[in-house]
Amino acid sequence: MIKVDNLSFAFPQKELYKNISFTLEEAQHCAFIGTSGSGKSTLIDILMDPERYLYDGMLEIDPTCTIGYVSQFSQPDKTQETTVFEYIGEKFIKIQNEINSILIEMETATDIDPLLEKYQLALDAFDAMGGDDYESSINKKLNLADLMKLKDIRVSDLSGGEFKLIQVMKEMLNSPDLMIMDEPDVFLDFENLNALKHLINSHKGILLVVTHNRYLLNHCFNKIIHLENMEIQEFDGRYIEYNFSLLQTKIELQELAVAEEEEIKRNDNIIDNLRAIATYNSEASRGKALKARVKFQERLEARRIKAPFVDIKQPDISFDVDNEIVKDTVVINVNDYSIAFDELLLENVNFEIKSTDKVALIGPNGTGKTTLLREIFKNNHDSIEINADVKVAYLSQLQGEMLKDSNTILEEFIDAGFTTYDEIRSYLSNYGFEGEIVNQKIESMSGGEKNMLQLAKVAASKANVLLLDEPTSHLDTYTQIALERAIEDFKGAILMISHDFYSVVNGMDYVLIIDDKTIRKMSMRKFRKMIYASHFDKDYLETEQQKKSVETKIEVALKNTDFELAKVLVEELEELIKLL
Repeated sequence: MIKVDNLSFAFPQKELYKNISFTLEEAQHCAFIGTSGSGKSTLIDILMDPERYLYDGMLEIDPTCTIGYVSQFSQPDKTQETTVFEYIGEKFIKIQNEINSILIEMETATDIDPLLEKYQLALDAFDAMGGDDYESSINKKLNLADLMKLKDIRVSDLSGGEFKLIQVMKEMLNSPDLMIMDEPDVFLDFENLNALKHLINSHKGILLVVTHNRYLLNHCFNKIIHLENMEIQEFDGRYIEYNFSLLQTKIELQELAVAEEEEIKRNDNIIDNLRAIATYNSEASRGKALKARVKFQERLEARRIKAPFVDIKQPDISFDVDNEIVKDTVVINVNDYSIAFDELLLENVNFEIKSTDKVALIGPNGTGKTTLLREIFKNNHDSIEINADVKVAYLSQLQGEMLKDSNTILEEFIDAGFTTYDEIRSYLSNYGFEGEIVNQKIESMSGGEKNMLQLAKVAASKANVLLLDEPTSHLDTYTQIALERAIEDFKGAILMISHDFYSVVNGMDYVLIIDDKTIRKMSMRKFRKMIYASHFDKDYLETEQQKKSVETKIEVALKNTDFELAKVLVEELEELIKLL
């Protein structure tokens, strides 16, 4: 359907692709992955409208190929009065109404022939779209996503997550040859994320989905397209198998690199000896031997292993604190809190957070989580009490709330406690912002890059209480893992809204879960069991924990350059992956 061959493209300030090639074929469900800012969304734009871009190379799209698209930034129109059913079936209902209008016109027309022709054209178009079954198809999609309850609800009353799913259904119902979705999972709660998984897996056409969500990556795709450092790598298979393949390659490359390093050192010693001899023995043969060895060394250096997809640099996220609060001190106390908009969202909410607690605030979309977190940050609500020794930092899911689009990256950090531009540049390099990119305006950044900037600002504050609203949204998987490590090492308290299952179970001490318009505390063990019972096979949790344990052992073996042990452990890991 689509073939990209040696495509190159650059913006004035940044080169994005250098001779990349890949294909999209029938029955492929492709996950499109890569670090933030690598150019995934731009490549999608090129596929959608190639005429707008001046690129080198070849892009072949089958002229009959129809493309559907779901944007990462889609929001419901609050003025729209149509129901969910009418919105999904809009294309079908429009032709159906046209057919009915023609029939009514026929009843009084004196010259019926033109109307018959028009009627037949409309019937053919309706039939080509599968119009006879469209009501049944909509109901099947709604049932598949467990959203039949929304069928007669107005689109304007949907939450952002619900609307995203409805938009996915609408595009799928149009049966495009290729359906492109740009981070459709962002801000979806656990139930809606599972619904998205079912919709993706039921789709019969080609899918190209930009996602960093590890749950979807592990359960939805049979092909991986990985964009990194201006290069693309294709992999036919599941994401878990792709990661395993990368690990195998990493071990091979590290073993080769160690052997090459030893060879280079031996060669260095020979060159040093030849140079020493050349100082007191000027025979031509000695000079030739030295030149030959130097050339050999240059060849060794030139073929050093380069692995842009294997050893991707993770950002160095670190949450330090200026003022560490005594353990078990209550830092946030919420007492009889209530919030309502058009309807009551939360009432009689009571909880406290201590100085080293790491807590996830969990609940369906639209239940008041973000409002509660924002009011804790503002600290002007009678029901919320913040300890006097607390310094709070806040990361918002609405990135414009904490970042000014018209600022450059450097300007954004002038008021963040830094004294010189060099100091800011040095600090930002830990977060992957190096070179001229720091002079770019924030409005030109990708969603993942903006979230990285927010994390960098939160870390620079050295606060002892962090309020994080969907911190992993738009972040690539490498940065998500780096964030989990930073959370684990943090000496203060965290209250985090997240629908990312892995971030919650890997970094939090317990969860506060919204239930029947109030909030109750749940242990991580119980929460983990609840999620696995809903979304995973019976033995999945135990197998996944075993997998993680083996991966940790492999990491230690590689640090110790014990490649034989690493290879044995890889065989054990391969058997566990087959079970997953």
